[in-house]
Amino acid sequence: MLTQIINARILTPQGWLKDGSVLIRDNKILEVTNCDLAIIGAKLIDAKGMYIVPGGVEIHVHGGGGRDFMEGTEDAFRTAIKAHMQHGTTSIFPTLSSSTIPMIRAAAETTEKMMAEPDSPVLGLHLEGHYFNMAMAGGQIPENIKDPDPEEYIPLLEETHCIKRWDAAPELPGAMQFGKYITAKGVLASVGHTQAEFEDIQTAYEAGYTHATHFYNAMPGFHKRKEYKYEGTVESIYLIDDMTVEVVADGIHVPPTILRLVYKIKGVERTCLITDALACAASDSQTAFDPRVIIEDGVCKLADRSALAGSVATMDRLIRTMVQKAEIPLADVIRMISETPARIMGVLDRKGTLERGKDADIIALDKDLNVRAVWAMGQLVEGTNKLF
Repeated sequence: MLTQIINARILTPQGWLKDGSVLIRDNKILEVTNCDLAIIGAKLIDAKGMYIVPGGVEIHVHGGGGRDFMEGTEDAFRTAIKAHMQHGTTSIFPTLSSSTIPMIRAAAETTEKMMAEPDSPVLGLHLEGHYFNMAMAGGQIPENIKDPDPEEYIPLLEETHCIKRWDAAPELPGAMQFGKYITAKGVLASVGHTQAEFEDIQTAYEAGYTHATHFYNAMPGFHKRKEYKYEGTVESIYLIDDMTVEVVADGIHVPPTILRLVYKIKGVERTCLITDALACAASDSQTAFDPRVIIEDGVCKLADRSALAGSVATMDRLIRTMVQKAEIPLADVIRMISETPARIMGVLDRKGTLERGKDADIIALDKDLNVRAVWAMGQLVEGTNKLF
């Protein structure tokens, strides 16, 4: 089956293409061209002048549609993934908050089963924890938090093949050995829920930690101890040019002015956008998987309001927040939801841009940046055919 999207403003790696077309055959992009003459035999889709951009690559998301990935079941995974795909996510790394080893094993089993399915949006499992600084636990479940334990993580990575990212606080005992071990296994090591200062971050970077988990959240910035001033985790990460960052771009976890600052300092190629969404995202649910969490002011918080605990955002909200509130050009915002996370997670060879030979993961956005259609691996996502 040959499909042709015409009459579109298409974002290519070279920039915007006006009045071009995208040709899709089966699950791949056959061609992106500046000619929108109809091809005989192709199924024509008139984009009506809308933006046609790469699908979102979500590298940090806990759930959606009323279900949480910590449940570990296939039903929970499918429900949450479907909910996010209706909002522009086409590739996903399901994320577990600090969990027990049996919970991780259950989620890994489900992840591996789904990764093996044809044209699956699931690209791997992300473990956010449980090797964190207790003082920076935030919305994490405190009883699951501990120091890195090789008797846990070595067998887990030997037995499974789906863990693609693991976050830890680098100042903990054993964190450097942990970082070296997991990166040798091809797993992205990320700094998170930490009180690390510059020497910790520098050492961590040398040990393989190249990414920062929800930058600015659950990490200190510039601070004083008595009369002296110290750099925080934030400034330390800024100073290491090649460290990449992710930001929860809902306009609440990080205010628009700071989103603009991250973009200005780290740039498009080292900044990606995440939802960090909980189960209540993309649903009518008013409860979170964790009973300590409440939903208020368009965000998830601990009930005592001591910390944010995740978002209710979806991929389209990230786009609108960055363009409309942080005033960042749409092309750069799209790259930060697609190309950059694909590069960080090592899947840019097949995801993240609209180019010949890549997977046909595509979003149609109207002038108000609402999602009007989503194609994942060339298939129109159920509930998103609002072009017609």
